[in-house]
Formats: sequence, structure tokens, C-alpha cells
Amino acid sequence: MSTEPELIQSPLSQSITRDGHTLQVDIYRLEEEVDWLLEVVNADGTSHVWDDRFTTDQAALGALHAAIDEEGIGVFLD
Repeated sequence: MSTEPELIQSPLSQSITRDGHTLQVDIYRLEEEVDWLLEVVNADGTSHVWDDRFTTDQAALGALHAAIDEEGIGVFLD
């Protein structure tokens, strides 16, 4: 009988508000994996998951901030 791997949530997961819009930022990995996943969910519940994997949770958060700085928060809105 196999059990599902545990999901490890990064302590860097958070809500970010810019220009009056709030995004939920989830950074997580499966317990047996080393790379982190980045998911951003807007207020309407639309999820944006990065194709890239990140070696650290800090690198994932940095990628999000870079994307917002370059493209604006509107890229994550419906």
C-alpha cells in the first residue's frame, strides 16, 4: 500500500498586494523532491503555475517579484 507524498509548504508562501490587487503566492515541493514549485492565485481563483522548478524557495519568490517588476501585476489578473 503506497501513501501519497507529503506536500512541503515554504515559509515564504504569502499574500502580495500591488496596485490594489492581492495575489496568493504558494511555494511548495513534494517531500521526496528537492526543487520548489511556484503557484500564484489571483482574487478570482485563477491559478498560474510556473513551468520552471526552483532550487530554493527564495529563488521562486525572486522569480515572482521579477515577473511583477517587469510585466506588472496585471499579467496575473483575469
